[in-house]
This record gives sequence, structure tokens and C-alpha cells, in this order.
Amino acid sequence: MALSRKLGAEFIGTFWLVLGGCGSAVLAAAFPDVGIGLLGVALAFGLTVLTMAFAIGHISGCHLNPAVSIGLWTGGRFSTSELGPYILAQIAGGIVGAAVLYVIASGQAGFDVSAGFASNGYAEHSPGGYSLTAALVSEIVMTFMFLMIILGVTDKRAPKGFAPIAIGLGLTLIHLISIPVTNTSVNPARSTAVAIFQGDWAISQLWLFWLAPIVGAILAGIVYRWFEAEDNT
Repeated sequence: MALSRKLGAEFIGTFWLVLGGCGSAVLAAAFPDVGIGLLGVALAFGLTVLTMAFAIGHISGCHLNPAVSIGLWTGGRFSTSELGPYILAQIAGGIVGAAVLYVIASGQAGFDVSAGFASNGYAEHSPGGYSLTAALVSEIVMTFMFLMIILGVTDKRAPKGFAPIAIGLGLTLIHLISIPVTNTSVNPARSTAVAIFQGDWAISQLWLFWLAPIVGAILAGIVYRWFEAEDNT
């Protein structure tokens, strides 16, 4: 598969993740009388990944996330030459998804992007008021587990055809756990996309939502390579 096609798939997939996941939080989470709430937002993020995994998994692998690409690279599943282009395509797709969401959301009277725009945050910008340390630990551990799920279900020894379901449900569970802590990132592209439009505190706190997911992903890649090494001895 040509790299340009893979990058196009990653762009579209990350666009859908941001529009679908963050869009559910911005447009529908607290909508009067029929708001979907935390459970609905968590499910929306899981569904974006599940649907794209079936749609583009055979084209690009459906990473949609710089941390996933880095974790797969650390685990020996992804080439160094494609790592940078994948990350750029994911960031670009996320930003376009956030731009479309901004246009839609700003069509409602009283919309205020400074209120958050589904951005990730800690301390006073954590939905539940959780500290920087709590946010850092949460994002590292949740990304670690997300990559362990991805590496496990895409292992050649795993049952075939079920990976998108497990990955989508895994991301849903991660959001159910950690939305109160950080609004759940585990994805630097998702965090960057909405932070650009929020434009204030989300930008100043964005470093954590790059650092922690990358650390968690690298740790998962190392651990899973150890599991594979054990299996081959």
C-alpha cells in the first residue's frame, strides 16, 4: 500500500475520531433533556475507533493517535520511516475535525469556546478537580493499557477479526474511568486539535497530554516485546 494512501486513511480516521468523540462532548453531552452524559461520550469515542478500524484498518492499520504509532513502533510492529508522516497526518486530521466541530458548535447562540471545547486538563481544568500528579498517572496508565490491548489483539496468535471490537470497547472503558480526571486524552492528536481552538489554558497544559501518552505507549511496547520474547524461548 502506498504511503500516501495510508496517510490519507489516517487523516480521515483521526478527523472522525475528533469530530465524533469531541463532538459528542461539545454538542450532546449536556443537551437539555436528552443529554448523553459521560457514558455517551465514552461510547462515542469507542465507536469512532471501532468504525474506523473496520473501515481503514486494512489500509493504514487505523492508528489515529501518535501514541499508538509510537507504541507500535516501540513494540516492533511499525516502521521508523513511516512514524513521522503518520503523526503529522493524525495531527492534521484532528485539527480539521476540530475545525468542523467549531463551525457547527458556533452556530448556536451563546457558544463559548473558552469554556473548554472538550479540551484535556488538570488541576482547576480537570472535570473533577484532579491534580497534575493524578492526571499524569492516569494518562500514562490508561495509554499503557490501551496499547497493551492493541498489541495483544493484533498479535498474529490472537483470534482473527475481533480486534476492532476489543480496541473500541477498550477505549470506551478508558473514557469511563478517566473522563473525570483529565477529560481523557490518551491521544496527543486529539488533545492538540481542540486545544488550538480553545486557545488558552488548554495550550499551556498540552505538554502533559503529549508526554504522558507517549510514556505509557513506550512502556507498553517494551512490555509486550518481553511477552513475545518469552513466548519464543
